[in-house]
Amino acid sequence: MKPGIHPNYVEATVVCACGNTFQTRSTRSNLRTDLCNVCHPFYTGEQRIVDTAGQVERFMRRLEGANDRGPSKRQQRLQTRQQKAEEDRRRAEEAQRAAEAEERASRAAARAAEEAAAVQQIAEAEALRTAQEEVAGVSATEAAEATAAPPEAETAEVSGEAVADTAESTDES
Repeated sequence: MKPGIHPNYVEATVVCACGNTFQTRSTRSNLRTDLCNVCHPFYTGEQRIVDTAGQVERFMRRLEGANDRGPSKRQQRLQTRQQKAEEDRRRAEEAQRAAEAEERASRAAARAAEEAAAVQQIAEAEALRTAQEEVAGVSATEAAEATAAPPEAETAEVSGEAVADTAESTDES
C-alpha cells in the first residue's frame, strides 16, 4: 500500500434517532443514523413509517392529488365497458319486451280471426237454415195444394178411362 493516500480508520460512535448508541470502526469518528438494530421494523416486528426528508408526506400529497384529478385511464375504460354492457343488456330487454308485445298482438289477431270465422259460419248456417225453411215452406204448401186437388181429378180421369175401357171391352165381346 502506498503511504499517505488512504484515510484513517478509527473508532466511531454511532448515534441512532431512537437514542441508541454503539461503537464501531469507520473513517469518520461520529455517525448519525435514522435506524438501528433496536428500532428497525425487521428486528422489532412492528410497522412504522420512517420519514426521511419528508418523502412520505410528499408521496401522500401526490396520492391525494391523484384522487382529485378523477379516475385513471384504466378506471375510465372499465366504466366505459360497464356502461356498454349495461346498455346492451337494456337493449336486449327492450327487444324481448317488443317481441313479447308482437307475439301478444299476433295471438289477439288470430283469436279475432277465429271469432270472425265462427261468426261467419254461424251466419252461413242461419242463412242456409232460413233458405231450407223457405224451400220447405213452399214445397209444403205446394204439396198440401197438390194433395188436396189432384186426388179428385185423378179419380175422375181414372174412372173415365175405366168406364171407357169397360165400354170398349164390352163392345168387342
